Amino acid sequence: MTRTVLVVGGPTASGKTSVAGAVARRLGWDFVDADDLHPAEKVDRMSAGRPLTEEHRRPWLDAVVDAATAGDRSMTIACSALRVAHRDRLRRVTGLRIVMLRPDLRTATERAAARTDHFMPAALVASQFEIVEWPQPDEPATRTLESNDTTVDDLVEVVIGWVHEG
Repeated sequence: MTRTVLVVGGPTASGKTSVAGAVARRLGWDFVDADDLHPAEKVDRMSAGRPLTEEHRRPWLDAVVDAATAGDRSMTIACSALRVAHRDRLRRVTGLRIVMLRPDLRTATERAAARTDHFMPAALVASQFEIVEWPQPDEPATRTLESNDTTVDDLVEVVIGWVHEG
């Protein structure tokens, strides 16, 4: 079987960690949360309500690519991948597929405000919506799913179906 690396992306509080983790559990794949690959000073910056710049994101995206290429098992990665350039950087990974979860700003802000176990404050949600570049139909091996009113279980079913379509 061919190795697949599935990135579940989207702005903060879009559901990417929940969906990527659930897909990994269902399929018996490895799971990486790209938030865990941020250096402490970048986490502190975001916790203080200051968004990352592209300069901050470059080495982090390289760390995501390194994690994605470190083994031979299929895996899911929860990673914002907000811009086309971010997703293009990730495309160095063989077998890459990308699902972008698309909530609206209000839903993502409400979800972020309700979280107690994450460093990203609700105040930064809008900054991610300002820079996100949603995939266009010609972006390879990429799909966008609305994630406002869809349950994690329903999103997981759609994602697994898409992955199995090849």
